[in-house]
Amino acid sequence: MACDLILALDVPTREAAAPVLRQLRGQLRWVKIGLQMFTAYGPNYVREVAGMGFNVFLDLKLHDIPHTVAKAVESLAPLPISMLTLHTAGGGEMMRAALAAQQKHSPKLLLLGVTVLTSMDTAGLNEIGVASASADQVARLGRLAADSGLRGLVCSPLEVDFLRKTLPADLQLVTPGIRPAGEAGGDDQKRVMTPADAARAGSTYIVVGRPILQAADPAAAARTILAELGSESLKN
Repeated sequence: MACDLILALDVPTREAAAPVLRQLRGQLRWVKIGLQMFTAYGPNYVREVAGMGFNVFLDLKLHDIPHTVAKAVESLAPLPISMLTLHTAGGGEMMRAALAAQQKHSPKLLLLGVTVLTSMDTAGLNEIGVASASADQVARLGRLAADSGLRGLVCSPLEVDFLRKTLPADLQLVTPGIRPAGEAGGDDQKRVMTPADAARAGSTYIVVGRPILQAADPAAAARTILAELGSESLKN
């Protein structure tokens, strides 16, 4: 199964993002714009990044009552985005309402259900009253999302293998928490994996931020990861 790379554009300002995007233009297809940049610069920044030739993954993790989330999807539909996230913890009714709005207003948009954030582990879930282990909670929410009609999930790479065995084969699995081999930790990601291992497990896309953004040569760092993914795709 082929696996592609998404750059997580987790930087404080558009000025900080600009040189990285210029370097990666024409080399990388996907960019993820998260809550920080969207809150700071809004829809016009999405249009700006898309205008540079990137496919945009808008990572807002929508979570509210069904009507509000459906209206948010409707509001975002005119933007040049290819993926949009919502929290599966919002429940089946919320996901079905979002899906209905997506199908009506942006048929090609892929809604991705976020299961358990990669910054959380079992202890973190227990702290908020979820008695399950993180893998069990991912399995439960992943099944709920698939049953609700979503065609994609965001999950830790550590959960990809068992999701592939239990959920529909055509489900798109997007995995943050990726660290190239030898990359130092020290950030807030707890459930991580290397690009090659994530591709081997069955990820459709991997999301990488700091290992590219903080590299001396971001373009070279991205090329190394893409080459690694390409090698794994040829093996599978």
